[in-house]
Amino acid sequence: MELVFSKWGCAFLLCCWLTFSGAYSVDGLHGDSKVRGVNLGGWLVVEGWIKPSLFDGIPNGDMLDGTEVQFKSVTLQKYVCAENGGGMNVTVSRDIASSWETFKLWRVSESKFQFRTSQGQFLTCDGEGCSVSATAESPSTSEAFFIERNNSRVHFKLKSGAYLQATIGNQLTGDYPGIPGWDDNAATFEMTIVANNLHGDYQLANGYGHKEAKEVLKRHRNSFITIEDFKFLYRHGINTVRIPVGWWIAFDPDPPVPFIGGTLEALDNAFSWAQAYNIKCLIDLHAAPGSQNGMEHSASQDGLTGWPTSQDYISQTLDVIDFLASRYARHPALLGIELLNEPSAATVPLDTLVSYYKQGYQIVRKYSSTAYVIICQRIGNADPWELYQANIGSHNIVVDLHFYNLFDTFFVNMSTVDNIQFIYKSREAQLQALNNTNGPLVFIGEWVNEWNAISGSQRDYQEFGKAQLEVYDAASFGWAYWTLKNDRKHWDFEWNTRNNYLQLGDSPNKQIFNSLMSVGLICSWFSLHYLW
Repeated sequence: MELVFSKWGCAFLLCCWLTFSGAYSVDGLHGDSKVRGVNLGGWLVVEGWIKPSLFDGIPNGDMLDGTEVQFKSVTLQKYVCAENGGGMNVTVSRDIASSWETFKLWRVSESKFQFRTSQGQFLTCDGEGCSVSATAESPSTSEAFFIERNNSRVHFKLKSGAYLQATIGNQLTGDYPGIPGWDDNAATFEMTIVANNLHGDYQLANGYGHKEAKEVLKRHRNSFITIEDFKFLYRHGINTVRIPVGWWIAFDPDPPVPFIGGTLEALDNAFSWAQAYNIKCLIDLHAAPGSQNGMEHSASQDGLTGWPTSQDYISQTLDVIDFLASRYARHPALLGIELLNEPSAATVPLDTLVSYYKQGYQIVRKYSSTAYVIICQRIGNADPWELYQANIGSHNIVVDLHFYNLFDTFFVNMSTVDNIQFIYKSREAQLQALNNTNGPLVFIGEWVNEWNAISGSQRDYQEFGKAQLEVYDAASFGWAYWTLKNDRKHWDFEWNTRNNYLQLGDSPNKQIFNSLMSVGLICSWFSLHYLW
């Protein structure tokens, strides 16, 4: 009788503990109940702000693809303007520069460029004596101009050797006589760099040129993340890595220009290192062809979001998912595949995204019935509930939310206390609501121990990190910190951990183990005191 009571009593207590603890389980993790992860950002998909030194050797490095520029004639003191924003003539006629007077660079070489207008057309000139217009829908040799530069002053030279000049009639023509100097002459313009925000794979590869970019990226990929990093993560209770990859990985070792091969070999290494340390891998398609958000981490050439407007791009993206799923579905380290990172709410329609997600889900299921399929919330003005109502897949599906107390004016004037209270009140309520739905699991796929507060002590950061860990630990799938390594120290997981700014505490598996031990002690107590 005592044995029977011990069995049923312990089972009852264990069930009670599991019920009231609100525990979730993620299949496939080694001993842990949920994901405690770190992103390997800036490794296989370049983000210049993570490691700016990658771009240090590029000639004219402030004139990369997507850089926004304006030009002012030194003689007329007027700005070059694409009338109507493009599709018409080009004049040198404006006193004040705005969007019609702003051009995006497409870099052909360190001294040769094409200029895209705000409406998408390119400046074009048919040859010596031409009048420049903004009528070309796509760039070719007639749309390429050589730039000679003396600090902020520039000349534009045609392939024929002729120079552009600003005429008294406010036109831009290719007929300046002779070779201009740098004095105030009609062929000299003042260049203003309005924005130089894009520092991704496209800018790096096209900036250096293929040969040099290949060497730069080879050194980076071999040193930025190594097996020692997986050892460090394992020792600090991390059970998962989220690995951003670009679409060109499916074409390794010779991806389309200007992208550089080698990411597939690096991803294979990551899977081997992860397996050695009982760490799981989430493959995150961070950059889709044409760009899903216009940002550098989607490898956009000039800030345009072309992915949702091209069925060819979407089909190609599905082929990339097929490639990744077929290659890694049977690998013991695979936990899941994220179909697309941070599609833009402003430019990616929901129905387009949901259709893509449904097709991507079926592709992964073709190769694996158990791998988690992760769908990312749109960034910008979008509600995560839209994905919970989309009925994208039947099982092992996860919605990825990115929680930053940054990137929005809402957070600008928040104090330390305000930031912490926002985590406990707003984030926690949202997570609880999503956890309680009968739908996808919740994943905080990106978060960071940084804010918009002007200053903060170590104790402030510790409290902020503690609040986030306490709240995000409740996410039904788990969380992943952005990112393992970063030149900005508070974004750097390793720096935060080593310097005690981020205090991880017990991992969920240790908490469960301790709780189970407590249940075991109670069972033992019952066995000793209630023997029949």
